[in-house]
Formats: sequence, C-alpha cells, structure tokens
Amino acid sequence: MIDTTATIETDRLLLRAPRMDNAARLAELANDFAVTRMTGRMPHPYALEDAVEWIGRAAAKDPRAETAFVIDHRDHGLVGAISLFHGDEPFQEVGYWIGRPFWGRGVASEALLALVDRAGRDGRRALVAGHFVDNPASGVVLEKAGFLYTGVVATLFSRARGEAAPTRRMIRLA
Repeated sequence: MIDTTATIETDRLLLRAPRMDNAARLAELANDFAVTRMTGRMPHPYALEDAVEWIGRAAAKDPRAETAFVIDHRDHGLVGAISLFHGDEPFQEVGYWIGRPFWGRGVASEALLALVDRAGRDGRRALVAGHFVDNPASGVVLEKAGFLYTGVVATLFSRARGEAAPTRRMIRLA
C-alpha cells in the first residue's frame, strides 16, 4: 500500500497528494477535450467543481483501493495527475493525464516510472493499464515503464467522449 501522505520524487517531478488549493489549476489543465477524451473517468467540460470532487474523493479513499497524486514539475508547478485504482481487473490499474502544454516532454514517462517503482517496492506483483487505440502515445509511455500488451482490446466508456472506444489492455509484472 502506498502511503498517501508520502511523496515520490524524481529529478524533475514531485508526486504528492492533491490539495484543495490545486483545484483551479487541475480544472484549467483538464478542461481540454484533447486531454479528457483520452481518459475513461473524466468528464468534458471539466469544471472547478469536478476538480474539487476528485480531490475530495482522493482524500477519502482507502489507499489500498485508490491512491491519487498530482504531478508537480520543478519548473512549471502542477502539470497533471496519476492514480492507482481498482477497476475490473484483479490487479490495481494505473491511470494518468498530463496537461497539453506539457505533452512530449517526458513528464508522463517520468511520473509513471516513479509510481510503478514505488508500487513494486510496496509489494505489488502486477499492475494493469490501458490506452484508447487512438492514443498510441500513451502506449509508448506504458511500454517505457515495462508494461506489455496482453492482446486484449476491450471497450471502455469515456465520459468525455460520451461513448465507448476500443482500448488496448496492458500489464506490468513485478
């Protein structure tokens, strides 16, 4: 179990628990259809109330069920979020999003590598993930973190899209 009061640090990033004073920045970055359409759980438009609700849920969750972090960049402040949660799989699933101004800078890869390293040290034997077929860049990020394709393409509902989309499933073994 990852202690949600703990932080995870990398050369450029700090993964930490979300705070209510992060709500405006989260809403600013997430209120972009290019971001939310690549997630299953996030609505679009993404309002301040959505950010406040997510922060409240994250604080109330049992960390064995869900652990959420915001991603703070040393030079840019809050740039996204990353979580571990239980979906339909027997193992915890990882999900993340990065604000569009920070795409292509290695932020997602650095945050994901740090999180899966901590999860492995905390005794997790496997993690699962998925990415929409029309988001191959996320597949590259997951592969860099040691995830492998399972060969399963599932249908996942995207709240932002308002419809289901094909999703390539992946797994990472410890």
